[in-house]
Amino acid sequence: RLITNYINQRNYAKACETLDNGFEDAFQYTVMDKSHNRLKSTNLLERLNQEVRRREKIIRIFPNRVSANRLIGAVLMDTHDEWISSKRKYIKFNQ
Repeated sequence: RLITNYINQRNYAKACETLDNGFEDAFQYTVMDKSHNRLKSTNLLERLNQEVRRREKIIRIFPNRVSANRLIGAVLMDTHDEWISSKRKYIKFNQ
């Protein structure tokens, strides 16, 4: 109905065409597997990468690769502990 209301308006024609062409692909998750009741996001991973970068910028220069790996490992272990003990439903893991 949205497309039929706006397809004839010049300002919205291209957007309506794009929406119409990609509709099945965009909503494929709703028919493939009934176990997913909401969209997944990469926000947690993006936030984790930002935290690693933030800590890396504080140190600036690492004496060797092992020290960089140690810092990243410490950040990952700390975040893992936070995620495991989290009460937030969207990051609750089956254990």
